[in-house]
Amino acid sequence: MRQCCVMRLLSCLLVFLLLLFFFSTVAATPRSPGSGSNTYLTKDELWIPDGPVFLVICGEYSCNGIRNDYISVLAKKFGAAVVSLEHRYYGKSSPFKSLKTENLRYLSSKQALFDLAVFRQNYQDSLNAKLNRTKTDNLWFVFGVSYPGALSAWFRLKFPHLTCGSLASSAVVLAVYNFTEFDQQIGESAGAECKAALQETTRLVEQKLTTHGKALKASFNAADLEIDGDFLYFLADAAVTAIQYGNPDILCKPLVEAKKDGKDLVDAYAKFVKEFYSGTEGVSAQSYNQKSLKNTAITEDSSDRLWWFQVCTEVAYFQVAPSNGSIRSSKVDTRYHLDLCKNVFGEGIFPDVDATNIYYGGTKIAGSKIIFTNGSQDPWRRASKQISSPDMPSYTITCHNCGHGTDIRGCPQSPFNIEGNEKNCTSPDAVHKVRQKIIEHMDLWLSQCQDPGKTCI
Repeated sequence: MRQCCVMRLLSCLLVFLLLLFFFSTVAATPRSPGSGSNTYLTKDELWIPDGPVFLVICGEYSCNGIRNDYISVLAKKFGAAVVSLEHRYYGKSSPFKSLKTENLRYLSSKQALFDLAVFRQNYQDSLNAKLNRTKTDNLWFVFGVSYPGALSAWFRLKFPHLTCGSLASSAVVLAVYNFTEFDQQIGESAGAECKAALQETTRLVEQKLTTHGKALKASFNAADLEIDGDFLYFLADAAVTAIQYGNPDILCKPLVEAKKDGKDLVDAYAKFVKEFYSGTEGVSAQSYNQKSLKNTAITEDSSDRLWWFQVCTEVAYFQVAPSNGSIRSSKVDTRYHLDLCKNVFGEGIFPDVDATNIYYGGTKIAGSKIIFTNGSQDPWRRASKQISSPDMPSYTITCHNCGHGTDIRGCPQSPFNIEGNEKNCTSPDAVHKVRQKIIEHMDLWLSQCQDPGKTCI
């Protein structure tokens, strides 16, 4: 009898220690709407007290408002309130006054998911208190695009009792170490002529970089990028952004014409970078400067450092040049990325993509009631779930300018389209059909949550 009691006591002690270890690894700053450090936003002018609540996940950026995209159309249709939680550390939601590496230890997707879960519970409690009711939950549905799309899928995976379902748009659920497929998709999306022009441009840039490096960088308004890899990454991203966000013609037409007319391709590309990437998109070359990325002060540009920390610790997505048919410079390789991680964050920083994929499942995610959507031209779809499985439908919207988050953002995906208007997509019908499927799934899953005889899990 005494031995049994001792064994039971030891078992309880072991459970306590395991729980203590678990919570020490996920412990962080307070996260409730009333006292937490995360900024949250609400849009509920069309909401009725018993209506659903749509949780829109903010990602690796400042969450400055709830956008009037296609989610707002869905909110009107379902009579839903829309709430959005800023990702910890980004924007106004930093738990520390300095972003030095040791202070970033609580910056992770796991922590973000716990933030969302606690926020969801606290927000529901605040609704119940406001409406003078108890033991009642509204119907919740979660949305996200890109990294927030992955968080949306992972939230449903880890907390199925807290949401009736999730829409995971362009959701990068697979962590990838050397992401060569990214550049391959850019080549396919650009088309043969544009791809050839981009490859020729890269070759000429590499030549000029060895002989007239300073003048070359200055011609792109990137003279401060002392590390050649930073400069070459900046140039690669300019082309990526045009294709990824549904503006392939802005990139390809002038470049292909310049090649046909025998004009200077580097000059043509510099014009595109300055007018579109730095101009229309507002991207500064400084965001690629490792000197700037090492800045630990909290500024409006801190998102770049923060996202690189997540890249260097969790997901990698190293956009390295494939061995054959590369568009970007082969100097943007694995070594460049690893050196950046070390230079910016110090020794011992390495992306454990295996651990990330084991924890979430990658494209073999074992979830339910998650809608996956991707645009045919989007390079990030290579890290998303593109094959349907039971209770997790996957749709690819196919058109010439269907890129990142087309189902939510319309075409082009940047600059912003009110209500995610699809009229400028080369195939509006393709977008409309997927949106109808989204509505059908949402209608079914919300009704299953509402029916006490059915489970939302």
